Amino acid sequence: MKLAVIGGTGLIGSQVVSILNAAGHEAVPHSKSTGVDVIGGQGVDEAVAGAEVVVNLTNSPTFDEASPAFFRTSMDNLLAAAHKAGAAHFVILSIVGVDQVPELDYYRAKALQETVLAAGPVPYSIVRATQFMEFIDAVMSWTADGDTVRLPATPIQPIAARDVAEAVAKVAVGTPLNGIRDIGGPEIFALDELGRITLSHKGDSRTVVTDPTAGMFAVVKGDVLTDKEAHLAPTRYSDWLS
Repeated sequence: MKLAVIGGTGLIGSQVVSILNAAGHEAVPHSKSTGVDVIGGQGVDEAVAGAEVVVNLTNSPTFDEASPAFFRTSMDNLLAAAHKAGAAHFVILSIVGVDQVPELDYYRAKALQETVLAAGPVPYSIVRATQFMEFIDAVMSWTADGDTVRLPATPIQPIAARDVAEAVAKVAVGTPLNGIRDIGGPEIFALDELGRITLSHKGDSRTVVTDPTAGMFAVVKGDVLTDKEAHLAPTRYSDWLS
Protein backbone atom coordinates (compact mmCIF):
# COMPACT_ATOMS: atom_id res chain seq x y z
CA MET A 1 0.00 0.00 0.00
CA LYS A 2 1.27 3.51 -0.79
CA LEU A 3 0.79 6.11 1.92
CA ALA A 4 1.63 9.81 2.04
CA VAL A 5 2.51 10.78 5.62
CA ILE A 6 2.20 14.54 5.95
CA GLY A 7 4.18 15.69 8.97
CA GLY A 8 6.17 12.52 8.48
CA THR A 9 9.40 13.80 10.00
CA GLY A 10 8.05 14.63 13.48
CA LEU A 11 7.85 12.66 16.74
CA ILE A 12 4.91 10.49 15.66
CA GLY A 13 5.21 10.80 11.89
CA SER A 14 8.77 9.52 11.65
CA GLN A 15 7.84 6.42 13.65
CA VAL A 16 4.68 5.82 11.62
CA VAL A 17 6.76 5.90 8.42
CA SER A 18 9.28 3.48 9.90
CA ILE A 19 6.59 1.05 11.12
CA LEU A 20 4.74 1.06 7.79
CA ASN A 21 7.85 0.59 5.68
CA ALA A 22 9.06 -2.23 7.93
CA ALA A 23 5.72 -3.95 7.29
CA GLY A 24 6.28 -3.82 3.54
CA HIS A 25 4.23 -0.75 2.66
CA GLU A 26 5.50 2.33 0.83
CA ALA A 27 5.15 5.21 3.28
CA VAL A 28 6.63 8.50 2.10
CA PRO A 29 7.27 11.27 4.66
CA HIS A 30 6.42 14.86 3.71
CA SER A 31 6.91 18.07 5.65
CA LYS A 32 8.01 21.66 5.23
CA SER A 33 11.59 20.39 5.10
CA THR A 34 10.73 18.29 2.03
CA GLY A 35 9.01 21.19 0.29
CA VAL A 36 5.39 20.63 1.32
CA ASP A 37 3.58 23.71 2.67
CA VAL A 38 0.13 22.72 3.91
CA ILE A 39 -0.88 26.36 4.43
CA GLY A 40 0.38 27.89 1.19
CA GLY A 41 -0.40 24.71 -0.75
CA GLN A 42 3.01 24.34 -2.39
CA GLY A 43 3.92 20.70 -2.98
CA VAL A 44 0.67 19.31 -1.57
CA ASP A 45 -0.70 17.88 -4.83
CA GLU A 46 2.64 16.26 -5.59
CA ALA A 47 2.89 14.78 -2.08
CA VAL A 48 -0.42 12.94 -2.24
CA ALA A 49 -0.29 11.93 -5.92
CA GLY A 50 -0.65 8.17 -6.24
CA ALA A 51 -1.23 7.60 -2.53
CA GLU A 52 -4.02 5.27 -1.48
CA VAL A 53 -3.93 6.68 2.04
CA VAL A 54 -3.10 10.17 3.33
CA VAL A 55 -2.02 10.38 6.98
CA ASN A 56 -1.99 13.97 8.27
CA LEU A 57 0.21 14.37 11.34
CA THR A 58 1.03 18.07 10.88
CA ASN A 59 0.63 20.32 13.90
CA SER A 60 -0.06 23.97 14.46
CA PRO A 61 3.09 25.98 15.28
CA THR A 62 1.22 27.60 18.18
CA PHE A 63 -1.35 26.45 20.75
CA ASP A 64 -3.13 29.83 20.85
CA GLU A 65 -6.01 31.49 19.03
CA ALA A 66 -4.13 31.18 15.72
CA SER A 67 -4.34 27.37 15.78
CA PRO A 68 -7.93 27.00 14.43
CA ALA A 69 -6.96 28.85 11.24
CA PHE A 70 -3.98 26.52 10.78
CA PHE A 71 -6.10 23.38 10.98
CA ARG A 72 -8.91 24.79 8.83
CA THR A 73 -6.57 25.86 6.01
CA SER A 74 -4.29 22.82 6.13
CA MET A 75 -7.22 20.39 6.13
CA ASP A 76 -8.96 22.20 3.27
CA ASN A 77 -5.78 22.03 1.19
CA LEU A 78 -4.97 18.41 2.01
CA LEU A 79 -8.51 17.10 1.59
CA ALA A 80 -8.87 18.82 -1.78
CA ALA A 81 -5.59 17.30 -2.94
CA ALA A 82 -6.44 13.84 -1.55
CA HIS A 83 -9.83 13.85 -3.27
CA LYS A 84 -8.29 14.99 -6.55
CA ALA A 85 -5.68 12.22 -6.30
CA GLY A 86 -8.33 9.57 -5.66
CA ALA A 87 -7.11 8.66 -2.16
CA ALA A 88 -9.38 6.13 -0.47
CA HIS A 89 -8.58 6.90 3.18
CA PHE A 90 -7.58 10.01 5.15
CA VAL A 91 -6.27 9.63 8.72
CA ILE A 92 -5.60 12.22 11.43
CA LEU A 93 -4.34 12.03 15.01
CA SER A 94 -6.40 13.89 17.61
CA ILE A 95 -6.83 13.97 21.40
CA VAL A 96 -9.06 12.02 23.77
CA GLY A 97 -11.64 14.44 25.20
CA VAL A 98 -10.80 17.13 22.65
CA ASP A 99 -14.42 18.22 22.33
CA GLN A 100 -14.85 18.48 26.11
CA VAL A 101 -12.44 21.36 26.77
CA PRO A 102 -13.70 24.37 24.78
CA GLU A 103 -11.77 26.68 27.10
CA LEU A 104 -8.53 25.71 25.35
CA ASP A 105 -7.86 27.31 21.95
CA TYR A 106 -5.80 24.33 20.78
CA TYR A 107 -8.45 21.77 21.74
CA ARG A 108 -11.11 23.79 19.91
CA ALA A 109 -8.76 23.82 16.91
CA LYS A 110 -8.29 20.05 16.97
CA ALA A 111 -12.05 19.54 17.32
CA LEU A 112 -12.47 21.76 14.26
CA GLN A 113 -9.96 19.59 12.39
CA GLU A 114 -12.08 16.53 13.16
CA THR A 115 -15.24 18.30 11.97
CA VAL A 116 -13.64 19.38 8.70
CA LEU A 117 -12.41 15.82 8.06
CA ALA A 118 -15.79 14.22 8.81
CA ALA A 119 -17.52 16.63 6.42
CA GLY A 120 -14.93 16.12 3.69
CA PRO A 121 -15.03 14.06 0.49
CA VAL A 122 -12.67 11.23 1.51
CA PRO A 123 -13.41 8.19 3.75
CA TYR A 124 -11.64 8.86 7.02
CA SER A 125 -10.39 7.67 10.39
CA ILE A 126 -9.67 9.72 13.52
CA VAL A 127 -7.29 8.29 16.12
CA ARG A 128 -7.68 10.08 19.44
CA ALA A 129 -4.81 9.56 21.87
CA THR A 130 -4.36 10.51 25.51
CA GLN A 131 -1.41 12.70 26.59
CA PHE A 132 2.04 11.62 25.39
CA MET A 133 4.58 10.51 27.99
CA GLU A 134 7.16 12.47 26.02
CA PHE A 135 5.37 15.75 26.85
CA ILE A 136 5.39 15.46 30.66
CA ASP A 137 8.67 17.38 31.00
CA ALA A 138 7.28 20.21 28.87
CA VAL A 139 4.08 20.31 30.93
CA MET A 140 6.14 20.66 34.11
CA SER A 141 8.32 23.37 32.58
CA TRP A 142 5.30 25.62 32.01
CA THR A 143 4.74 26.09 35.74
CA ALA A 144 8.23 25.56 37.15
CA ASP A 145 9.61 28.32 39.34
CA GLY A 146 12.90 27.79 41.14
CA ASP A 147 12.60 24.72 43.36
CA THR A 148 8.87 24.34 42.82
CA VAL A 149 6.70 22.88 40.07
CA ARG A 150 3.00 23.70 40.36
CA LEU A 151 0.57 21.18 38.85
CA PRO A 152 -3.16 20.52 39.11
CA ALA A 153 -4.50 17.09 40.05
CA THR A 154 -6.07 16.64 36.60
CA PRO A 155 -6.45 12.92 35.72
CA ILE A 156 -4.01 11.95 32.93
CA GLN A 157 -3.60 8.62 31.11
CA PRO A 158 -0.09 8.87 29.59
CA ILE A 159 0.72 6.92 26.43
CA ALA A 160 4.13 6.35 24.82
CA ALA A 161 4.67 7.97 21.42
CA ARG A 162 5.75 4.60 20.01
CA ASP A 163 2.41 3.09 20.99
CA VAL A 164 0.60 6.01 19.36
CA ALA A 165 2.58 5.49 16.15
CA GLU A 166 1.75 1.78 16.15
CA ALA A 167 -1.95 2.54 16.52
CA VAL A 168 -1.93 5.17 13.77
CA ALA A 169 -0.09 2.81 11.40
CA LYS A 170 -2.56 0.01 12.09
CA VAL A 171 -5.57 2.23 11.42
CA ALA A 172 -3.97 3.69 8.28
CA VAL A 173 -3.74 0.31 6.53
CA GLY A 174 -7.18 -0.81 7.66
CA THR A 175 -10.66 -0.08 6.41
CA PRO A 176 -11.69 3.56 7.02
CA LEU A 177 -13.53 3.88 10.34
CA ASN A 178 -15.56 6.90 9.25
CA GLY A 179 -15.41 7.56 12.96
CA ILE A 180 -13.09 7.67 15.96
CA ARG A 181 -10.79 5.18 17.69
CA ASP A 182 -9.65 6.16 21.20
CA ILE A 183 -6.27 4.94 22.43
CA GLY A 184 -4.68 5.47 25.83
CA GLY A 185 -1.99 4.35 28.20
CA PRO A 186 -2.63 1.48 30.61
CA GLU A 187 -2.63 3.65 33.78
CA ILE A 188 -4.32 6.81 35.04
CA PHE A 189 -2.51 9.28 37.29
CA ALA A 190 -3.27 12.66 38.79
CA LEU A 191 -0.98 15.09 36.95
CA ASP A 192 0.63 16.31 40.18
CA GLU A 193 1.36 12.70 41.16
CA LEU A 194 2.85 12.06 37.72
CA GLY A 195 5.10 15.07 38.21
CA ARG A 196 6.38 13.71 41.53
CA ILE A 197 7.03 10.27 40.02
CA THR A 198 8.95 11.86 37.14
CA LEU A 199 11.12 14.10 39.32
CA SER A 200 11.85 11.28 41.76
CA HIS A 201 12.97 8.96 38.96
CA LYS A 202 15.34 11.62 37.63
CA GLY A 203 16.76 12.47 41.04
CA ASP A 204 15.37 15.98 40.68
CA SER A 205 14.99 17.59 44.09
CA ARG A 206 12.31 20.06 43.09
CA THR A 207 8.96 19.86 44.88
CA VAL A 208 5.61 19.45 43.15
CA VAL A 209 2.93 21.63 44.70
CA THR A 210 -0.69 20.79 43.92
CA ASP A 211 -2.25 23.91 42.44
CA PRO A 212 -5.68 23.66 40.76
CA THR A 213 -5.03 26.91 38.87
CA ALA A 214 -1.63 26.01 37.38
CA GLY A 215 -0.95 25.55 33.68
CA MET A 216 -2.97 24.57 30.65
CA PHE A 217 -4.64 21.55 32.24
CA ALA A 218 -6.10 23.59 35.10
CA VAL A 219 -9.23 24.34 33.04
CA VAL A 220 -9.96 20.64 32.43
CA LYS A 221 -13.02 19.50 34.33
CA GLY A 222 -13.20 15.95 35.66
CA ASP A 223 -11.62 13.01 33.88
CA VAL A 224 -12.42 13.95 30.25
CA LEU A 225 -8.79 13.47 29.18
CA THR A 226 -8.93 9.79 30.13
CA ASP A 227 -10.87 6.86 28.69
CA LYS A 228 -10.92 3.51 30.46
CA GLU A 229 -12.79 2.01 27.49
CA ALA A 230 -10.11 3.06 24.98
CA HIS A 231 -7.81 0.62 23.19
CA LEU A 232 -5.09 0.39 25.87
CA ALA A 233 -1.44 0.51 24.86
CA PRO A 234 1.07 -1.82 26.58
CA THR A 235 3.76 0.61 27.81
CA ARG A 236 3.53 1.56 31.48
CA TYR A 237 4.95 4.91 32.60
CA SER A 238 7.54 3.34 34.92
CA ASP A 239 8.83 1.17 32.06
CA TRP A 240 8.97 4.17 29.74
CA LEU A 241 10.94 6.16 32.34
CA SER A 242 13.43 3.30 32.63
